[in-house]
Amino acid sequence: MKFSPLALDNACLITLPKEMVMSQTPTLRAAITRQIEAGCNKLVLDLHQVEYIDSSGLSILVSALKLTQKKAGEIILLSPSAGVRALIELTRLHQIFTIYEDEAAAIEHICEL
Repeated sequence: MKFSPLALDNACLITLPKEMVMSQTPTLRAAITRQIEAGCNKLVLDLHQVEYIDSSGLSILVSALKLTQKKAGEIILLSPSAGVRALIELTRLHQIFTIYEDEAAAIEHICEL
């Protein structure tokens, strides 16, 4: 997982790993939570490398969204693969997350808020 600060002090691009599965959930959740608690309440979660995500991986996304919303922030999902997007749509998470395919557009959107 890679954290990249954006133009705003409270915005960050997070590139997620190839797999988001139960064995990694505590580590990933803790790292993202630390970032939010440190003041980054506007996140772009880059999913382009994620090849597999299970329900515990999806729970990380939902937990992060709830935490950022408590801090008047937002999360944007960036470039999910076809399989990951299908799971996001199957679970109807596309109705609560904004999803972008273009990194520049996602960053522009998050930095305007």
